[in-house]
Amino acid sequence: MTKFIAGIDEAGRGPLIGPLVICVAALQEGREHELKELGVKDSKLLTETQREEILKYLEHLVKYELVILNPEDVDAALESPNTNLNWLEADHGADILNKLDVKVGGEISKCIIDCPSTNISAYTNYFSEKVDNKDIILQVEHKADLNHLIVGAASIFAKVTREKELEKLKKKYHIDFGSGYPSDPTTKKFIEENWDNPKISPIIRKTWATYKTIVKKNSQRGLGEY
Repeated sequence: MTKFIAGIDEAGRGPLIGPLVICVAALQEGREHELKELGVKDSKLLTETQREEILKYLEHLVKYELVILNPEDVDAALESPNTNLNWLEADHGADILNKLDVKVGGEISKCIIDCPSTNISAYTNYFSEKVDNKDIILQVEHKADLNHLIVGAASIFAKVTREKELEKLKKKYHIDFGSGYPSDPTTKKFIEENWDNPKISPIIRKTWATYKTIVKKNSQRGLGEY
């Protein structure tokens, strides 16, 4: 049987608005050079046009699974005493790895994972407990999307998927909230103007400090009016 090497990465961990997307991509061993020929690299090093163009070919070259987690999912993990954002990533990363491994006949021999935690050892142990196929070698490291083409491929899938989800939200609500990152002035202005809008509420991560600060400021302002 043909063995596969896989990679896992995410897009949208830091934004205040929109989903967190996690992707696992797998390619037959010995074919990684084809990713290089396509121009695959860490998605952050590519333009939006480059990512979309590469993805047209990537979809036919690799096997992949992804999951889209909405702000409510992210907030629930951060508010729970039993989990956190790192474990949320691990839970869903392992789940889609399990699904992809079944899809390729249990032939994933190795999976390289971009680690969101400062404690690589603890993250590796937690992740490995969730993986069904114990024969898969897990290589967990920082900057894996920069150093491994298969992880770069996963990052492209995740990034393009998130960007498409953001465009859907902008069209659905007829709004422009910018990139969704707290550092984006357009995003911050949007939150300041819509923090208490029930229609917009589902697309905002309410556990983020930026959102909490804006809510607190407006609540205090409201109390001062009485």
